[in-house]
Amino acid sequence: MASVPLLSPVAPAPLPIRLLGRLVDWAVIAIGAAMATMVFVNVCLHLFHHDLAWVTEFGELLMVWVTFLGGACAAQRGSHMTITEFIDKLPPARRRWADAAVQAACLAMLLVLVRFGWALVQGNWGNQLTVLEWPMAIQYMGMAVGCTLMAVFVAFDLWSILRGVPRERRYAVAE
Repeated sequence: MASVPLLSPVAPAPLPIRLLGRLVDWAVIAIGAAMATMVFVNVCLHLFHHDLAWVTEFGELLMVWVTFLGGACAAQRGSHMTITEFIDKLPPARRRWADAAVQAACLAMLLVLVRFGWALVQGNWGNQLTVLEWPMAIQYMGMAVGCTLMAVFVAFDLWSILRGVPRERRYAVAE
């Protein structure tokens, strides 16, 4: 009888990182549910030749938020799409440094996006969405908040890599 190899336990993230991750997960679920409900109601109203004009604009705003928060959900799980044909062939020590280099590059790019995102927010408080008449900064804030959260999760992963925690212990499901 063949035995199934056991994965080593996942290295627990500190409580603030775990709580932040759960908050992001629930925000994505709530936004997704709100979007689905709004679209369903508006489609039903179309059957009676009615329309809620604000649903389209609010749906676009929520789509920006759910896109970037969804990116943060993926970042906290190491689930972003990657091509690992070469990196998987490296011995563990070199794989660790390759993983660190990839995460450092991702973190650098995210920090650029964070800076740019918050500049967009700051510069658009005076512009308004057409139908809702809300500051356009609220829509742009989805990018800024999402990229900031992604940067937090990627920075924590980079720190874990540099501490020597292997990939199969950093994430619940190994590749």
